[in-house]
Amino acid sequence: MTETTPHTPTPKFPHLKADFTASLVVFLVALPLCVGVAVASGVPAELGLITGIVGGIVTGLMRGSSLQVSGPAAGLTVLVYEAVREFGLPVLGVIVLATGLLQIAMGALKVGRYFRAISVSVVEGMLAGIGLVLIAGQMYSVLDSKAPESGIGKIAGLPGAFLDALGSTSALASLALGAGTVAVLVFWKYLPPKARVIPGPLAAVGLAMLAAFVFDAPVTMVEVNGLLGSIQPPPLDAFGELASVGVLGTLVAFTLIASAESLFSAAAVDRMHDGPRTSYDKELLAQGAGNAVCGVLGALPMTAVIVRSSANVQAGAKTKASRVMHGVWLLLFAALLPALLAFIPIPALAGVLVHAGAKLVPVRALVQLWRDHRGEALILVVTAVSIVAVSMFEGVLIGLALSVVKTAWEASHIKLEIIDKGAGPVQAHLSGNATFLKLPKILDSLEALPQDRPVELNLTGLHHLDHACRTALENWAERHSSAETEPVKVTSA
Repeated sequence: MTETTPHTPTPKFPHLKADFTASLVVFLVALPLCVGVAVASGVPAELGLITGIVGGIVTGLMRGSSLQVSGPAAGLTVLVYEAVREFGLPVLGVIVLATGLLQIAMGALKVGRYFRAISVSVVEGMLAGIGLVLIAGQMYSVLDSKAPESGIGKIAGLPGAFLDALGSTSALASLALGAGTVAVLVFWKYLPPKARVIPGPLAAVGLAMLAAFVFDAPVTMVEVNGLLGSIQPPPLDAFGELASVGVLGTLVAFTLIASAESLFSAAAVDRMHDGPRTSYDKELLAQGAGNAVCGVLGALPMTAVIVRSSANVQAGAKTKASRVMHGVWLLLFAALLPALLAFIPIPALAGVLVHAGAKLVPVRALVQLWRDHRGEALILVVTAVSIVAVSMFEGVLIGLALSVVKTAWEASHIKLEIIDKGAGPVQAHLSGNATFLKLPKILDSLEALPQDRPVELNLTGLHHLDHACRTALENWAERHSSAETEPVKVTSA
């Protein structure tokens, strides 16, 4: 009689322990960031928590990228602040709702995969521009001062703000807390692993809260309105603002930037783990559903956030359960402990966002890009500077336009070979791609050919000849031909 080995049943939730632990880590990372992004965006702190809750529970339950975590993003702070200042909080809800519906439509139409075609330099330039404006704007909160409206004004006014702070006790206290918060975030990664069990952002804000309490620092604290009191669905009359050109432009900017940032983040997260790869169209649907819910609740827009997502992967998450549970922890905190928010110093949150903004500026990548691909580096810099100097939407459009022009220019590889044997016709062979971008060079070379000799123009080597080039070549051939010489003989493919 043979003995049978007893079969060990497979656990129903084999990754529950790992996902539970990861969810706590992500919650602790997300909490100060949700509040900080909301305050920097000029809206009640609770709205940042609401977006984090929706990003965890609603978007987290949907398919797309299994380990990516969504919530309010530092990358949209500048745009949200401008939208609230110009159109008001009710219209922000309309814009966020419309953004979500557009993302759902794009996901259903399978547009998500095409976002991978956007130049990485444009996206990095966009994030760099956002980072610079974010740093400059939040420095005024660190200095307990009011920030100018424009990006250039924010940067230009910083020296004066620093000088003014030297004569104010409250400003110096605020600066000390903000600088201390940034210092903790910078040096946190150098501490022993046991100390780093607490995420850096939470530790930095917690230490700032402790310092403000112990020294009774005269600094501004977060205002608390209560979770339910902060939920303000947009009224019906606010939807009429969608007919405004300014609102439509902001809507397009929200949609493009939120979608691009989420999908590029998904690509980065995929490189961090060996689990299932991202389905870009499904991820766009998930982001759209989350933004639609946020819009209905009058909350902030969401994107996938690389800081939380990387924390999720590094904490050992295996399934999407970790991000859903992080949303539950945010909900429990907002419902049971909202009064704790009133003890958070504003300069500490500003310090967290200054640090986050600095991470958006890819200094090392730019140096490497300048060595290897100067054209791409130029696009990155011009996009970033345009965002600072003009606005977010126009800056991204300028970057995209430059990227298209650069690609078209590089695609216009054209070679003109002249064969002149001293007697008989001059032979001109064109090969490559003849586009309007290289037209001046082609015409300069052809017009330099001898006027008293017959010319044979061979176009069989061309892969592409656009309408502008064809018309220009025909006009040149007509001008070159005269009664004294034979007409230009053109051989085409």
